[in-house]
Amino acid sequence: MDKELLENHERYRERKAFYAALGYDIDTERAFILKEAGPLEGAILEAGTGKGHFALELARAGYRFTTFDISETEQEFAKKNLKYFGLDDRVDWRIEDGARLSFSDKSFDVIFSVNTLHHLERPHAVVDELLRVLSDKGKIVLGDFTPQGFSLMEQIHASEGGAHSAGATTLADIETYLKKKGFQAQRTRSTFQEVLVARRDAI
Repeated sequence: MDKELLENHERYRERKAFYAALGYDIDTERAFILKEAGPLEGAILEAGTGKGHFALELARAGYRFTTFDISETEQEFAKKNLKYFGLDDRVDWRIEDGARLSFSDKSFDVIFSVNTLHHLERPHAVVDELLRVLSDKGKIVLGDFTPQGFSLMEQIHASEGGAHSAGATTLADIETYLKKKGFQAQRTRSTFQEVLVARRDAI
């Protein structure tokens, strides 16, 4: 196997092990999100590839989907890791600005955004774009950290000499916003992860 893929995967494994040592199991948390989102039908979009933890969960579950990120560096890490597992061909990889997507209206039936909301400078603009490309019968699934999850992320980033940035907009704020736009929404949570699943009321 390509040396670069092996080195990339080793960084992924080290990161997972570090998280697990602090009590955060990435696979368990991503599986929780996927379970709460089900069933999944139609065209799937992931908003915010990041390092590809949720993309890997989707691909392992057998789905084909589109994923985008604004960072080529982050997405390249994700792409190499899925290639390590032989799953990169299940994904349409895109570099996109979430507030100005290139996709046509109503292009996707399921849209995921996992642990991205708190990083966004203009979260409502991004949510509006996701709603534009969501089909009439589709659903949007947003995941973000619980207070315990944010506390853990702060601990992790501090241990690496950095800080975990988080904006003021919460998943509860977005739930209120979606309900004002005519969506039904339900929130569930694990210890570290909160999940919001929303559909239009009229459907």
